[in-house]
Amino acid sequence: MTVAADANRPVAMPRGRRRTELVMLAFAVAVVLLAYAAVGLGLRGKLPGLPADLVAFAALMVVAHLAIRRFAPHADPLLLPLAALLNGLGIVMIYRLQESGRNGNPGLQVTDMSTSATTTQLLYTGVGVAVLVAVLVLIREVRVLQRYTYTLGAVGLVLLAIPAMLPASHSVVNGAKVWIIFGSGFSVEPGEFARLALAVFFAGYLVSKRDVLALAGRRVLGVVLPRARDLGPVLIAWAASLLILIFETDIGTSALFFGMFVVMLYIATQRTSWLLIGVTLFVAGSWLTALAVPHVMERFTVWLHPFAGSNATGIAYQPVQALEGLAFGGLFGTGLGQGQPYHTPLVQSDFIFSAFGEELGLVGVMALLLVFGLLVQRGLRAAVAVPDPFSKLLIGGLSFVLALQIFVIVGGVSGLIPLTGITTPFLSQGGSSLVASWILVALLVRVSDTARGPAPQPIQDEGMTQVVRAG
Repeated sequence: MTVAADANRPVAMPRGRRRTELVMLAFAVAVVLLAYAAVGLGLRGKLPGLPADLVAFAALMVVAHLAIRRFAPHADPLLLPLAALLNGLGIVMIYRLQESGRNGNPGLQVTDMSTSATTTQLLYTGVGVAVLVAVLVLIREVRVLQRYTYTLGAVGLVLLAIPAMLPASHSVVNGAKVWIIFGSGFSVEPGEFARLALAVFFAGYLVSKRDVLALAGRRVLGVVLPRARDLGPVLIAWAASLLILIFETDIGTSALFFGMFVVMLYIATQRTSWLLIGVTLFVAGSWLTALAVPHVMERFTVWLHPFAGSNATGIAYQPVQALEGLAFGGLFGTGLGQGQPYHTPLVQSDFIFSAFGEELGLVGVMALLLVFGLLVQRGLRAAVAVPDPFSKLLIGGLSFVLALQIFVIVGGVSGLIPLTGITTPFLSQGGSSLVASWILVALLVRVSDTARGPAPQPIQDEGMTQVVRAG
């Protein structure tokens, strides 16, 4: 329950929202536990004991809930439960793949997964929750990030450029030069964090330049195009995305980077012409790059002709196995622990969605897409509600990028678009993607808290008007 804004007394905590969040969080954890029990039945024919990893996962979610209750009491109560459900189901599927073949069939074991893969994913979940708490404690208003617009822009560009400058032995995994590989098998994908930094830069830049970028130019075929002099920013972003595609051979990061910029440009200016220009430039650039870069052309070949000649047992073996797994799952799936997703190489990372499709079927993957859709919808809802233009643009852009990332990975796995090799947020094995996803949730929570909280009040301070939150 809230009361009217009053600078002299605190605003009561909306306890109903936090109770709702706690109930939904308990439901999410219960679904994860049921999924784990189903895996045990499928693999060994009996219910497993309560694992320490899932107990620790539940404890981490409680910590996240308490942090939101303390530092963002007005936040949307569905954001944390949705993220927890996805994260937990990802841990369960990683455990299922890790244990493949250990029950008397060692030949069926996923060869590139260690026996500690589940515990490692849980540790990354802990890091993600710790970062969530840190963001909520340190960033009380997302709009303060606007002060660091160009600093974070430079940081994002550096993070994107580092893998391209490293030798292949320290940056290339499965043909994509997007990693920083350290010793002992530890690696970081800086593009996951660069995307967040560049989103702040785009939001800050577009907020300050949107009036200029919204000016009309010539009308061509019923579409009012922007002035030629204003095309500079989109051309620079286009060139940068092509450089990522050429030097790092990473279609996914290139698509997400350029798509984020174009959509944020559209949100800022409300001009459809920017979307048309952006899509045209990206399609043309991708095709030209495919003609010049063999690795990119191979991705198009695999997409267009996966079963032609020897492709199904050669360059297209991985996506073909994923398609066969999805087909084998049918409408309701084989059941958790009862399919054969381990035949798909790297199923625990790039193709984990095909594992869910095989064992949960079309119904299961549609449910997962619905959860992702709800997370995106809650983010967009917060963006619409928050009054600050910078926060509105930043969260709107990040919510769209989350939706675009899901479309790109699911479209690639299902054969709708060329395969990109990016991870599925929260579900895939990997620390960089998981930690970056929790940072995104933290920003959504913070903006949601601002949008749902008491109205800001203007106060006078040394002749300058500042806006602060009541209480």
